[in-house]
Amino acid sequence: MTIYRAPIQDTLFVLNDVLGFQRYSNLPGFSDATPDVLEAILAEGAKLAENVMHPLNRVGDMEGCVRHDDGSVTTPKGFKDAYDQYREGGWMGLAAPAEFGGQGLPYAVHTAVSEYMISANMALMMYPGLTQGAIAAIVTHGTDEQKATWLPRLIGGAWTGTMNLTEPHCGTDLGLLRTKAAPNGDGTYRISGQKIFISAGEHDMSDNIVHLVLARAEGAPEGVKGISLFIVPKFKLDASGNPGERNTLSCGSIEEKMGIHGNSTCVMNYDEAEGTLLGELNGGLKAMFTMMNEARLGVGLQGLSVSEIAYQNAVSYARDRLQGRSLSGAKAPDKKADPIIVHPDIRRSLMTMKAFNEAGRALALWTAIKSDVAHRSGDDKDRQAADDYTGLMTPVVKGVLTDKGFDHAVMAQQVFGGHGYIEEHGMSQFVRDARIAMIYEGANGIQALDLVGRKLAQNGGRAVQAFFKEVGEFCEENRADEKMAPFTKSLKKGLNDLQAATMWLVQNAMAKPDNAGAASTDYMHLFGLVALGYMWAQMAKSAQAKLADGANGGSPFYDTKLVTARFFMERVMPETATRLARISSGADTLMALPAEAF
Repeated sequence: MTIYRAPIQDTLFVLNDVLGFQRYSNLPGFSDATPDVLEAILAEGAKLAENVMHPLNRVGDMEGCVRHDDGSVTTPKGFKDAYDQYREGGWMGLAAPAEFGGQGLPYAVHTAVSEYMISANMALMMYPGLTQGAIAAIVTHGTDEQKATWLPRLIGGAWTGTMNLTEPHCGTDLGLLRTKAAPNGDGTYRISGQKIFISAGEHDMSDNIVHLVLARAEGAPEGVKGISLFIVPKFKLDASGNPGERNTLSCGSIEEKMGIHGNSTCVMNYDEAEGTLLGELNGGLKAMFTMMNEARLGVGLQGLSVSEIAYQNAVSYARDRLQGRSLSGAKAPDKKADPIIVHPDIRRSLMTMKAFNEAGRALALWTAIKSDVAHRSGDDKDRQAADDYTGLMTPVVKGVLTDKGFDHAVMAQQVFGGHGYIEEHGMSQFVRDARIAMIYEGANGIQALDLVGRKLAQNGGRAVQAFFKEVGEFCEENRADEKMAPFTKSLKKGLNDLQAATMWLVQNAMAKPDNAGAASTDYMHLFGLVALGYMWAQMAKSAQAKLADGANGGSPFYDTKLVTARFFMERVMPETATRLARISSGADTLMALPAEAF
């Protein structure tokens, strides 16, 4: 049985001491999340994650979901009861608008709690997770009638939502989709086609499932300009707005997956199913990106969450497993061998995971706060700056956190040695579950292309220049502080490498687009290193301030922060130079071989 404990102290440190959560109390919802309320919410979320969701993680992996002959799907034992507790606790609507039954708290609070629950049971949390994307799309693009019809019960958790994008012949290239929408003449449409890889497409945990389906209306232009988004419920609504007649859609099969077995990933068949247009006709791409960006940040959080639980289990094992003696002399002379946590290579793995998890948590929460500012601030300038940041950072959060999340699940498995390869220890599940996060909601190569091809140049490079300015000013403001030197010097070197890489792209990518494609993944990870390094520099500054105030109180928490920050700057941040060297090599060698030479 694997273990999990929610990192509440670390979350509170990041929100309160590093990111200044209470500084935003002038924004709607923030004033309700006082320090006491925030801590209470995290504690209650942790209880649900640790005591209810986590014990079901292995159950979901072993049992999976079952499709019956009538197309219905049964989720693993205990999943529905756990979801009912999640729903009854109001967790679905934590950050949703109060006017539709939500609590209106900051998205950052929802993000913090979601990390715990995803760590505890990633497959289970995909059911409410996809619903959040549907809620965001309807809030942003729905008519008043659609909002009143769908939002209260989605936010209340009585109904769940999905995203239906991918088809058998097209993934990221949505311009190729074939699903059709024929008007009925009464404002509704008949939706026909097949969608694949639909997470939570059919299940037994809610009274209705609200599918958001991309389709092409009759007479629409070819390509992405002719895509529209439709609300297509599992059950049509009766005159009272309750689930009534079954719609003509069904789960054709459940995908046989490498991991996340507890989530019903479905092939969905639409046979003239009744749906209504969400947003503008042929404006589906814009509406889709509202839910897609919400989902991409959520998937980035999945990468972090799996990395965290894998790390916790690796630490527990390393403390207990006896193997060999320390190179510097026996550390447990009363035993026949030392615990493997004394060995430098095991420490390398554990410190790498720990340093990433803590900086990744800060980056995810910082991005969530920026999203709150973008949606809630009354100041146009602040809102624009925050929106610039979230647009720039979304592919970084999604791509880097999921790439590293998988790497660290494998790293944690390696700490277990042969036991990590045995299913009963649970490490294999973390590896298998983490792998999908690198693929769905846009494979990470697409995230990298989005960053390099779209986000850098957007609005004349306004967002990336603002990021460079903020990090550079932090380094300059703390340059004279000797205690900060180990952090600011490494961060400044990383920032210089990132700026050099950006300039290389400016000079070499326009004339030769393959240079941009060849550089994109390295650039995304270079950007991620600097962003994570910036988080560590801020955490180090906050930890030093706490120690100076005598706040340590005998606890090693802040001293541990400083050691971990130094590890990141000494052992991880130097990778920026390697990334820059790869970027600067261009695309010539990469693209030189003809296809038949492979």
